[in-house]
Amino acid sequence: MGILNEAFRWLNDPLNWTGRRGVVELATAHLLVSAAAVGLALLVALPAGLWLGHRRRGATVGVVVANTTRALPTLALLTLLAASGWFGNTATALACAVFAVPPILANAVTGVGGVDGDVRDAARGIGMSGARMLWTVEVPLAMPLIAAGIRTGAVQVLATVPLAALVGGTSLGTIVVTGFATQRYGQALAGGVLVAGLCLLVEGLLALVERLAAPRGLRALARAAASDARAAERATAPRRRPAPVAAPGGTGSNGASPSP
Repeated sequence: MGILNEAFRWLNDPLNWTGRRGVVELATAHLLVSAAAVGLALLVALPAGLWLGHRRRGATVGVVVANTTRALPTLALLTLLAASGWFGNTATALACAVFAVPPILANAVTGVGGVDGDVRDAARGIGMSGARMLWTVEVPLAMPLIAAGIRTGAVQVLATVPLAALVGGTSLGTIVVTGFATQRYGQALAGGVLVAGLCLLVEGLLALVERLAAPRGLRALARAAASDARAAERATAPRRRPAPVAAPGGTGSNGASPSP
């Protein structure tokens, strides 16, 4: 309980929130590095995913190749970048961008590639070109999955950016690393709580954006499907029969008096 009390006191100290290396400054740097990493991942993964999903050829190979980057530990990649002369937030942004590519690419490929073939045929039938069909038909229908991939990649990056403190970067991980270095384990725990809280906050905001990004028609279909599922569940649920009520005078449910 001593570490918990120390963490609580550290979080309630106003001096730890303001000024240089305060929580506000470190959280801002944390968000900026995360945004840079997600932006780099989007520049690489999103066009490739849309193109592979639209072509419906080579998508599996592309996703498998991207997923192989998951086997590369982020800390090892940071160490390699540091050995090559890349330190601080730049190295962290590059390493985390590699880590964010797989979910963005996989969801973009799956979303665009999963558009109904009849919808594609109808778009071609009215004279749409491939590019126009991609941006006006396929991407809007795939937007829920694309947004989910971006949300997953962003939260993973937010949870990984604290490693920046190990290569001279600035983030909320600085609080954790400083706490361990000075044997103030309550401070380290407080830093972990701040990182987890930031991840949960961004997760909730991106989930809201993901819901708003879906076309109205898809949202209406989802609500209708959920309503039909609830109605079917109520219709198939077994109904309980009312328990028999004993008649006045001690008689049973059939009106006969109990035998002595």
